Amino acid sequence: MMNIAIDGPAGAGKSTIAKLVAKEKGYIYVDTGAMYRSIALYMIRNNVNIEDDAAIKNACDEISIDISYEAGSQQVYLNGENVSVEIRQEQVGNMASKVAAKPVVREKLLQLQRDLAAANNVVMDGRDIGTFVLPNANLKIYLTASVEARANRRYKELVEKGGNPDLEQIKADIEQRDYQDMNRDIAPLKQAEDAVYLDSSNMDINQVVQSIIDKINCL
Repeated sequence: MMNIAIDGPAGAGKSTIAKLVAKEKGYIYVDTGAMYRSIALYMIRNNVNIEDDAAIKNACDEISIDISYEAGSQQVYLNGENVSVEIRQEQVGNMASKVAAKPVVREKLLQLQRDLAAANNVVMDGRDIGTFVLPNANLKIYLTASVEARANRRYKELVEKGGNPDLEQIKADIEQRDYQDMNRDIAPLKQAEDAVYLDSSNMDINQVVQSIIDKINCL
């Protein structure tokens, strides 16, 4: 099986790039971020104290997550409810970074992710795919961009959706999430020793996708 791991900080475009690479190569895209965001949404909705390990475990026991593709679009289901839109909220993203540091949450999702990779050609993106989830991936990419570039991209995205975002707040949120992801005790965000470093600050989507496709084709 061909396993492609794409890691990097929040807002680097990992999901967008991974989806396009998977489509181009005919691989399965495994959205690990959506899985963590679904758990985060459940925690928020049910007022789960994420500092209480027992409460988190009990919550995880009540959670089921399914990912399907309908009309070519990824749909994420939390306990049978389509939450594809809700999980993209900023509040959910910030909570996802916190719950991802909890061992019981990681254990719940780890085996599912590895089983998918063992049975299929996959492109998987996240914070620790190359370092922890798929340490033997055929190709590892560490995709990043400056805080300014990531904040500007998020700002434009929110404006296009009709929002009235605060650019400085977006920057602050990104910096906070970077700190949380890089300093958590369990599988912190870092570049795998054998990963290819790819800074997309001054690249467009097509350039990034083609760069990764070229690397896959050379394997």
